[in-house]
Amino acid sequence: MKNHCSSLVGVVAMVTASIAGAQPALTIYNQGFAVVRERVPLDLKAGVNEVKFTGATRMLEPDSVVLRDPTGKVALRVLEQSYRADTLSQGFLLSLNEGKELDFFVRDQNGRENVVKGKVVRSGYTPGAEGSETPIVEVAGKLRFSLPGEPIFPALSDAGVLKPTLTWQIAGERVGQVEAELGYVTAGFSWEAAYNLIAPEKGDLVDIVGWVTVSNTSGQGFSEAVVKLMAGDVQKVQPPQRAAQMDRMVKMEMMAMSTGAVTEKAFDEFHLYSLPRAVTLRDRETKQVEFMRAAAVKAPVVYVYEGARHPTKVAVTREFKNSEANGLGLALPKGRTRFYRKDDADGRIEFVGEDTIDHTAKNELVRVKTGDAFDIVGERRAVDRSSSSFQGQAEQSFEIKLRNRKTTPVEVKVVERLNGPNWQVVDKSDEFTKKDAATIEFLVPLKPDEERSVTYRVRYVWK
Repeated sequence: MKNHCSSLVGVVAMVTASIAGAQPALTIYNQGFAVVRERVPLDLKAGVNEVKFTGATRMLEPDSVVLRDPTGKVALRVLEQSYRADTLSQGFLLSLNEGKELDFFVRDQNGRENVVKGKVVRSGYTPGAEGSETPIVEVAGKLRFSLPGEPIFPALSDAGVLKPTLTWQIAGERVGQVEAELGYVTAGFSWEAAYNLIAPEKGDLVDIVGWVTVSNTSGQGFSEAVVKLMAGDVQKVQPPQRAAQMDRMVKMEMMAMSTGAVTEKAFDEFHLYSLPRAVTLRDRETKQVEFMRAAAVKAPVVYVYEGARHPTKVAVTREFKNSEANGLGLALPKGRTRFYRKDDADGRIEFVGEDTIDHTAKNELVRVKTGDAFDIVGERRAVDRSSSSFQGQAEQSFEIKLRNRKTTPVEVKVVERLNGPNWQVVDKSDEFTKKDAATIEFLVPLKPDEERSVTYRVRYVWK
């Protein structure tokens, strides 16, 4: 029994895993993380196999790692896993040599080269941080808050790694080759949608082009990856804030979509979008893909006045139904919307405002604000207030004035918020619509250069 155990533990086969053949796959989520899946060929020997994988990201969540045989024929027993993301760098090697004397290579202004000895008092290196403190080096009994030259380090040992590395101790059920699947959750990925809406100078029909922007700051590039995008508010426990964020400088690359289209389907309680072709997503790179295009979408302009919140401003909004009958009908992920109008004088488009939309299901109404009207002005004032503690009630009267200085007629939606659950409009100049327990709306048509007033009196009862 003793000999059997020692032979099992003593036989350790060193296996370096590499990706061969199969494409990596990424599912990227709105909340700034992704699930990575890669194929890892294993050549298992009798005993305990040490396997190193050097293709992981710098932001991997180690306890999310799953290593399995996708065919289900081999049960892989991972006895131990370690993850190292602090790769070799000058700062890291300086930290390993704090308190030690190093040689520093120096070239003077005349081009002469020589070596200066210095003791590393402080490396200035902080693991996991983007920035660092100034190093301190003692040279000839004096302290310097800088390196005296290029440091020369001793030969490499196993103290550092060149790339983020996963190492497993695996006891396989059988000897032989296994095409294992590695899956893990990692930060450093994000995606978002953006919509460009183009309208003629006059009219309510717009053309919509939707883009998805995918960013990778994970510290690892992926070649010819199959990419899916998950839209929705997936519950994710946020880890503690990292000491420093990755550099946000990214390379922009427009990705031409000559064939295929992004496909979408409902998945669990969310929506999953699949890119039609493999994508090479390098570290610190951003790519954009057109995922939808719709023409002649009916999106009328709606003017909204909420005088209690914005005393003089009349908001300019657009409303359109996300339906097949309106040229849409695709579940729309949240994102920024930019509006353009075509200038008939020269045919060019001009930017006229932007907003954001939330995740919008099929057949739902989309409302976005593009700005405030220049030539429509509102004015709201309280005309009268009265209350009676004996009767347990109070009344208020309001007047809303609207002026249309445009050369075309408009209709303004006047929104009034009523303060209290028990209210009754006892007098009014115009008909209104009760939208909910505390909101009423008046629709006020205005001719060119017309001024109109809307008045109402509301009674509150609290007993």
